[in-house]
Amino acid sequence: MLDKTYQPKDVEQRLYESWEQGGLFKAGRVDGDPFTIVIPPPNVTGSLHMGHALNNTLQDILMRWQRMKGRDALWQPGMDHAGIATQMVVERMLAADGIDRRDMGRETFVDKVWEWKAESGGMITRQLRRLGASCDWSRERFTMDEGLSTAVTKVFVELYRDKLIYRDKRLVNWDPKLLTAISDLEVESTEQKGHMWHFRYPIEGRDGQFITVATTRPETMLGDTGVAVHPEDERYRDLIGTNVVLPLVGRLIPIVADEYADPEQGSGAVKITPAHDFNDFEVGKRCDLEMINILDAHAHLNENVPQAYQGMERFAAREKVIADLDALGLLERVEEITHTVPFGDRSGVVIEPWLTDQWYADAETLARPAIEAVEDGRVEFVPKNWENTYFEWMRNIRPWCISRQLWWGHQIPAWYGPDGEVFVAYDEAEAQTAATAHYGKTVELTRDSDVLDTWFSSALWPFSTLGWPDETPELAKHYPTDVLITGFDIIFFWVARMMMFGMHFMKEVPFHKVYIHALVRDENGQKMSKSKGNVIDPLELIDEYGADALRFTLAAMAAQGRDIKLSEQRVAGYRNFTTKIWNAARFCEMNECVVTPDFDPANLQQPVNRWIVGALSDAAAGIDRDLSAYRFNDAANGIYRFTWNLFCDWYLEFAKPLLRADDANIVSETRATAAWVLQRILTMLHPFAPYISEELFQKMGGEGSISTSSWPAQDQSNPEAAREFGFIIDLISEIRSLRAESNVPAKAQLTAHFPDLDATRRGWIDGNWDLVSRLARLSGLSDEMPGGNDAAEVVVDGARVVLPLADAIDVDAEKARLTKEIGKLDTEIDRITKKLGNEKFVSRAPEHVVAQERDRRTDAEAAKVKLQDALDRLTAG
Repeated sequence: MLDKTYQPKDVEQRLYESWEQGGLFKAGRVDGDPFTIVIPPPNVTGSLHMGHALNNTLQDILMRWQRMKGRDALWQPGMDHAGIATQMVVERMLAADGIDRRDMGRETFVDKVWEWKAESGGMITRQLRRLGASCDWSRERFTMDEGLSTAVTKVFVELYRDKLIYRDKRLVNWDPKLLTAISDLEVESTEQKGHMWHFRYPIEGRDGQFITVATTRPETMLGDTGVAVHPEDERYRDLIGTNVVLPLVGRLIPIVADEYADPEQGSGAVKITPAHDFNDFEVGKRCDLEMINILDAHAHLNENVPQAYQGMERFAAREKVIADLDALGLLERVEEITHTVPFGDRSGVVIEPWLTDQWYADAETLARPAIEAVEDGRVEFVPKNWENTYFEWMRNIRPWCISRQLWWGHQIPAWYGPDGEVFVAYDEAEAQTAATAHYGKTVELTRDSDVLDTWFSSALWPFSTLGWPDETPELAKHYPTDVLITGFDIIFFWVARMMMFGMHFMKEVPFHKVYIHALVRDENGQKMSKSKGNVIDPLELIDEYGADALRFTLAAMAAQGRDIKLSEQRVAGYRNFTTKIWNAARFCEMNECVVTPDFDPANLQQPVNRWIVGALSDAAAGIDRDLSAYRFNDAANGIYRFTWNLFCDWYLEFAKPLLRADDANIVSETRATAAWVLQRILTMLHPFAPYISEELFQKMGGEGSISTSSWPAQDQSNPEAAREFGFIIDLISEIRSLRAESNVPAKAQLTAHFPDLDATRRGWIDGNWDLVSRLARLSGLSDEMPGGNDAAEVVVDGARVVLPLADAIDVDAEKARLTKEIGKLDTEIDRITKKLGNEKFVSRAPEHVVAQERDRRTDAEAAKVKLQDALDRLTAG
C-alpha cells in the first residue's frame, strides 16, 4: 500500500544507489544505435550551482529518453583539473599552515594537489548524483589522468611540428597577484567611477606647441612610443611624421597616421603604449613602433622608466606621474568618467595587458575548417541565432595564448638547450636525442616551467575521453557525439576550440548539434550573485522539495532563447505536480487498478477508455517531437498537461462510475486501462522526474527498473475520440466557469438549452450524458431556446449553450456586482498606467519593480476581461 504522501528524502538515495550498482547507466547496448553526450566537465574544485543544475537536467532528460528509445546511450562524465582554481585552493590550504609553495618546490606541491584531489576533490560529482544525473560513471575521466595527458602531449607536439604552435612575444591578460597569464573568460570587467587625465605633449622643434592626449592609466605614458592621429584629420595632417617629446622621459616619439584614432573623440590624438594596451599593440605593429615594457610581473615599474619611478607600485606611480606632469604645467584637465576596469575573477586585482613570451596556437588556421562545418550545416546551433556569435568570434580570431605560469596542469613538453634552442618532444628522452643531434654532443636541457591553458586539454574532451589517440571501440562507435549542451558564455572558450581540434585531429565534427541554454536568474530577472544575496542553492531546493520538483521546474521553464526567472514558489508548484501523480497512483491502487499481461488497447469497448489511450499516444508523440527539437519546456508542459489535466482531472473522474459499475467486464477493462495508462505516464515522466516515476513503477508491480522500459508506442491515436471528449470536456468546463462567474450555488441544478446543436454533437452529449449531467450539475437538456431574459449564454466549439438562471440567482443583482467589480479594476488599471507613464518612476525604480507593476496591470486587465465576459453572457441572455 502506498504511503499517504511521497517523501523524496526516503527514496532518492536508495534508488540512485540501486541504479548505479545495477549498471543501468552503462553504455554498451549491442543492438542499439549510439547516442552520445559528453558532459561539460565541471571543475574539480566546483560545487553544484543553478547553472549546473539546468545544464545537467537537460542532458539527463535526453539520455534517459534515448535509452528508452533503444539507443546505446553514453553520457560521458568527467572533471576538469581547473589549473588556477585548484592551485589557489591548495595554496590557501598550505598558507593556513604557514607553508609557501615556493619553499616546498614544484614536485612536492603537485603531489599535495593530487592528495587534495583524492581527499576533497570531486564533490560536484556526488552532487550530480543527487540531481539524478545518469552518467556512465564507470567511464569517468579527469583531464589530467594518464590517458588524457598522453592525448594532450600528442596534440601539442603534432601542432608544433605542423607549425601551428609557436612561441611569441605578445600582450596577454596578466594577473600580477597570481603571476600568470589568464584567459578572457577569467577577466571580470567592472564598471567603476574614475578619471580621464588630459596631458599636453610638447611637439619637437615647435616651441610652445603641444598635442593633447588623454588616458585613464597615466603611469603607462612612461612607455609611450607614439601618438596616433587619423590620416584624414585636417588638424594634424602637417604633424604626421614629426615627433613629440615624451614628458618626464625625454624620449622622442613619432606622430603616426592610423585609423584607430577617432577625430570625434577628445582631441582626436591618441597616446600609443604598445606594450600595455591591446589596441595600442596592434597600432604599434602597423606603424612599426617600439614596444617598451615598463612593468615587472608584480606590476611594479621596472628599469625601463626613469630612476625616480623604478620599483614603484603601479598605482603609486600613477599618482606621482600626475603630480609631476601637473608641476610641469602639462596637465590640461581632469574629467570624471565611468569606465570599465578588468579584474582577475579569482585574484580580485586589476589585470594588466603585459608584453611577455608565451606559447601560442595558430587559431586562425585551425578555425577555418571549424567555420566551414557550421556554414555547411554539419554542426547546427540551437537556437540558430548563436551561430552568429560563433561566426563573429571565429572570423575575427586572434592567436590563442596557451601557456600559463602555474605548477598545476599539463607541463608544456618543451626543453631548452644552453643557448635557448627549444626542443618539443613526447618526453625528455626524445628531446635529449634531438638536442644531441643538434649540438653534436650531450647537453643539459631545462624543461619549460609553464603549463597549458586548461581550455587546451578540455578542447580534446569529445575524443580523448573515448580513448584517443588509441583506436578504441568506443571512439569508433561514439564519435562524433550527438549533441553538446552548454551555456553561451563558453561558445568561444570551449565549443569553438573543440570544433578546431576535432576537425584537425579527427577530420570530423565533434558533435552534430550545439544546444545553448539560457541563464537561470532570480524571480525578478536579476543575475544571481553573492553580492546581491539572491543566489538560489539547488541543493537546498532538493532538500526541501526533492530533485524531481527542481528538475521539472527547470525543464518546464527552459524555453529556447529565454532566460529562466526562478523562484522557490515555482519549485513548490511543481512539487505539487509530483503530489498529484502520487495521489493518482493511490486512487488507482485503492480501486484495484493493476496492469494485466494480456491487456490490448485495440480491444477496448468503453469510449472513455479508447479516448484516454488515444490521448496517451498523442502525448507521447508530442513529447517525442519536442525533445527531438530540443523544446524542453514544451515537452515538460506536454507531460504535465496530459497527466494533470486529461488523466487526473478528467479521465479518473470519468472512470469513477465505470469502476463502480455492475458489469464486471466494464470494471475490469477500466481498471486495466487506468493502470496501463498510468504506467506509461510514469515512463514518459521518467526523463524529467526519475525518482518518483521509478518509485511508483516498482510499487505498482513494474518489473526491473523503469529506466529499461520502452518509450510508449504512438500507434493508438484516435482522432474521433479526441474530438468527442475534447468537446465534452470543453462543454463541462465552460458550464462550470459560467456557473462560477455568475455565482450560481453549487447545489443548483440547471437545464441546458442547445438551440442549434448538430447531430454529431447531440450524439456526443447523449452518449456521455451521465458524465455531463453529473460534472456540470445539469438536470436536463433541451433543443429549444428558454423563455425570458434571465439567462446566460456560452459557445462551445460552435454550439450555443444557454442556461436559464432566474431560479438560481438574482440576475439583476449579479449584473450590478459584476459592473461594480469591473469599475474597481478600471480604477486600478488607470492608476498603474499613470504610474508607468511617469518617466521619473520608470527611470529611478529598480527594473524588477517596474516589471512587477506591468505584471499587475496585465493581471488586472485579464481579470477585467473575464468579468466583462461574464457580464456579456448575462446581458446576451
